[in-house]
Amino acid sequence: MKYLSLIIGFVFTLCISHQAKGQEKESINDNRLEWFENAKLGIFIHWGYYGVNGISESWSMYHKKISYEDYMKQGKGFTAKNYDPVKWARLFKKIGARYAVMTTKHHDGVSLWDTRFSTLNVTEKTPAKKNLVAPYVDALREEGLKVGLYYSLCDWSHPDYDVVFPRPDTRKDYPQRGQENLTKWERFVRFYKGQLKELSDQYQPDLYWFDGDWEKSSEEWRAESLKDSLLSWNPKTIVNSRLKTHGDYSTPEQGVPVVRPEGPWEFCMTMNDNWGYFPTDTNYKPSSQIIRTFVEVIASGGNLLLDIGMKPDGTIPKEQEERLETLGTWINKHNKVVFDTEAGLPYGHFYGPTLLSKDKTKLYLCIFDTPKNYISLKGIQNKIKSIKVVGKNQDLSFVRNGGASWNNIPGIVRIETLEKENLDAYVTVLEVTLEGELKLYRGHGNAVELN
Repeated sequence: MKYLSLIIGFVFTLCISHQAKGQEKESINDNRLEWFENAKLGIFIHWGYYGVNGISESWSMYHKKISYEDYMKQGKGFTAKNYDPVKWARLFKKIGARYAVMTTKHHDGVSLWDTRFSTLNVTEKTPAKKNLVAPYVDALREEGLKVGLYYSLCDWSHPDYDVVFPRPDTRKDYPQRGQENLTKWERFVRFYKGQLKELSDQYQPDLYWFDGDWEKSSEEWRAESLKDSLLSWNPKTIVNSRLKTHGDYSTPEQGVPVVRPEGPWEFCMTMNDNWGYFPTDTNYKPSSQIIRTFVEVIASGGNLLLDIGMKPDGTIPKEQEERLETLGTWINKHNKVVFDTEAGLPYGHFYGPTLLSKDKTKLYLCIFDTPKNYISLKGIQNKIKSIKVVGKNQDLSFVRNGGASWNNIPGIVRIETLEKENLDAYVTVLEVTLEGELKLYRGHGNAVELN
């Protein structure tokens, strides 16, 4: 009986210890994501061989639009001669971005740093002849921006990774001494984990943006153990959703979610129809669309990760820089609306995106088009102190009609339309100051039996 009591006590202690560790891990996770959930804007940088000929990044090989050999010949034109990461970082900070993500290795296997696990890198194979990741990391950190590194789990050049297109023998580019007794997949896992440890040890990224996970299962990728390794190398790093089920936040792309995603998320979007530098693609989104998209995303609690297809010499295409500047001008004018807020009202209260101040006493209404007759706001139980146009001096008059106060059913707030000169060229924002924290009516209404 004595031994049974000891065993029960030991098991109980183990359970409590395991629970405490789980709670500690959850607390660490919450802390890791804090900056990300408040970031609002990130810059995605696609930079690689594909920009030399202006073709689809890596996918042009996959779809057999170019041979492997001709794809790799583009390396001769990848010069990075005008690469100025300090200028990049200053621009990103100026427009209000809080982080950036750069492609350290796309599916083509070309690394932008001097990795010891492959000679297929810009230091050894291109006229650039230098590590391009290190100065990028240093420049971002100097400006107080968070560092994101994109890394493709798949590698369509690695001799142990099967591909669907013709590929020559590439073993000369991937040192594999002492690995003869390993299976092909074991060698490949050792390769990509080695590269990720290199990146972690040298740069301690705040964020890993994985890609290519769709080609294998979570078990094949060793996703769980990889996530554990990443956190052991850098306990503060966060990971996107493309590590199967082991990511920290979701990453929808190209189509703005209609329904608000659960948990932390970012929306990644190109400025034209391609991720990399593609000079013949002139189908650029107008600045108005980019700004509206940004507002829609942050009003639903997400971040916008806006893409740049960098030129082979390291410069930003003029059309893309202009759009970044225009977005930055709008953000700087509406700084408190962007950075001192969280996701706004549920659907049905206002015809447009909304944001709520973190103390929940100010509501921001985002207006895309010129309003007619009046602006309508529904379901607000609080008394409204004032309504103003952000960035302008106009105070707007308003009146509340209808409702049934004895049933806590608020009436509709009718807000006067704006003077033409107070309309923003892209998105006008109204600041609604409430008495106390926001209280919403979310009921279905009742019959009015007493007046």
